[in-house]
Amino acid sequence: MSEPLEPSQALLELYKTAVEMADRVSARRGVSNSFFLTVQTAFVSVVALGGPHLANVWWASLAVALAGAALSSVWWLQLKSYRDLNAAKFIVINKLEEQLPAKIFSDEWATLKPETAPEASPSWRKRYVELGLSERQVPIVFAVLHLLLFLGRLFT
Repeated sequence: MSEPLEPSQALLELYKTAVEMADRVSARRGVSNSFFLTVQTAFVSVVALGGPHLANVWWASLAVALAGAALSSVWWLQLKSYRDLNAAKFIVINKLEEQLPAKIFSDEWATLKPETAPEASPSWRKRYVELGLSERQVPIVFAVLHLLLFLGRLFT
């Protein structure tokens, strides 16, 4: 049986575990995004490259468009879930940092806040734009693309 850790050692181990868990969530999100992007690209390719064969079978284009739109919705919801999960993890990490000599994540976020970002960023970017903001636009773009491709098939 191992000896119990000192309170400061135990806190540091908890902090390291929390940071590792947050990193794993981000890695899973990246793998998930790759999956959704691959499937969406395949759907768009089927409709866009289907040629005259799909033009005569409107319901096939509709089925792909509906599947793509549904997949876009699931993708967007999953991204929101990952964002919420990571936000909770960083609240915990920031609370743990209050008891540590350095506050790496808290200080990093403070550097990116709108009132300090212009000094830390290029002049063209007035505030930090979170990856999640642009990332959540991709499923919306695909949903619109599916709609436009379906309408294009109907009217050709």
